[in-house]
Amino acid sequence: MRVTKVYTRTGDKGTTALADGSRIGKDSLRLESYGTIDELNSVIGICLQNTQEISEEQALQINYWLSAIQNDLFNLGSDLATPIASRWKNMILINEADILQLEKLIDYCQLSLEPLKEFVLPGGTLLNSYLHFARTVCRRAERFIVSLAKEEEINNFALIYINRLSDLFFVLARWVQRVSAKSEMTWNKSLGVRSLKI
Repeated sequence: MRVTKVYTRTGDKGTTALADGSRIGKDSLRLESYGTIDELNSVIGICLQNTQEISEEQALQINYWLSAIQNDLFNLGSDLATPIASRWKNMILINEADILQLEKLIDYCQLSLEPLKEFVLPGGTLLNSYLHFARTVCRRAERFIVSLAKEEEINNFALIYINRLSDLFFVLARWVQRVSAKSEMTWNKSLGVRSLKI
């Protein structure tokens, strides 16, 4: 794909073109779905620029993982932007093998983590916070995809992949705390604003 002009004026009336050339409203569930995937990809980019609190080796490791996920998300966005009937030959689609890879990565990171005894809060390191941000954007993408799937036929693996990806972001956020030797922030139901001494 070669982009020679950034603005086209074709979307000035609130519609945009899908991969097959058909036009839909910019507030449609399909656009909300792949638009949120695009947002998630941007958050991952922020994660990749905030690895200062972990070792160079660990930063290379998480860069390797997250960069692969960014490429997956572009493929997933392309899939969601293409009605089933308009898919082209050899189009790369998220499939079961991709989901199994996410599960392997989750299991690998879990090996070094203590069992979860309390709910964790975002924070403690910058990268932890951004990974939790990625997790919540991923969950929002999942909600849009669920709604889209009720209205239109989509790749069934897309929803499973996004569900598993949000699990991975949660585990990665915990993994970052461990490798940076920082304590996890945990929820204490008694420490709300009512506990403040003012």
